Amino acid sequence: MDILTEALASMRTGRPASVRTNGHAPWGLRLPPVAGAGFHVVLYGTCWLVPLEDAPSHPEPIPLSPGDVIFLRDGRGHILADHPSTPPEEPPAEQCRAGSSIGSVTIGGEGPEARLLCGNYHLDQGRPHPLVRQLPEVIHLPTRHGRHPELSAAVQLLGSELENPRVGSDGIVPALIDSLLLYILRAWLDDQPPAAARGWAAALSDAVVASALSALHDDPSAAWTVESLAERTGLSRAAFARRFTALVGEPPMAYLTRWRMTTAARLLRESDAPLTTVAARTGYGSEFAFAKAFKREYGMAPGGYRRGIRAA
Repeated sequence: MDILTEALASMRTGRPASVRTNGHAPWGLRLPPVAGAGFHVVLYGTCWLVPLEDAPSHPEPIPLSPGDVIFLRDGRGHILADHPSTPPEEPPAEQCRAGSSIGSVTIGGEGPEARLLCGNYHLDQGRPHPLVRQLPEVIHLPTRHGRHPELSAAVQLLGSELENPRVGSDGIVPALIDSLLLYILRAWLDDQPPAAARGWAAALSDAVVASALSALHDDPSAAWTVESLAERTGLSRAAFARRFTALVGEPPMAYLTRWRMTTAARLLRESDAPLTTVAARTGYGSEFAFAKAFKREYGMAPGGYRRGIRAA
């Protein structure tokens, strides 16, 4: 089981939104917070990302060059500009071609140009997966000079499709933006030195913990116990529990319950499966036991959760 893919899929609440931004110096945009995670890809030229004053980390402006990728874990508001001293303005309404999923904005004067793809991934930040919660608030990934070749290739493909749209581009670009998120997080995980890795960066590279996580993700309905997971990994019950808790941040059974509820919420959002089926697929022997556990976690019954999501 690909834990990274599953963790992100469990938080997805919609397709990514994106805007092609063309800025001619002097230009500056004050971008509001978004409900999810934000991203920027510099396709051409240079610019700066300027954190707002209330940002708890990365207080200094970040210079961006062609090929650079920025990921904003919490979709925090910020400024993009040709220079940190340029006064920002509110972004104009993006213009979309009929049937296109990508808007376009052009601002600024008559100076040097910068071209970016900006947007956000619709992720449920109310209940983020621990893997995402442990990411830095801002991830800056330069892709020049041979760094992160797969991410660089995705950026180049995006740039090519946006510069020269052809038949199929409206299907290719959203798929590339979806893939970009996985490439961003993979590149960040690869950048963590093994000796210094902590939390989920260490958990995914630890053979014992990664094996247990894969088992839980692959079959959350199984009657897992700490003993059965420990036996699977070849450790004693106590040694396994300590190792899992230290790296993942919570005990094995607590994580299993979290993952079962996350899986149930996803099934309720994305399928019409009866509650008895959702209960069985998440390890509950009866609809009543499942409904009780779900209400304890989400504060409402599964049926009410599904109706609320469909009505939104």
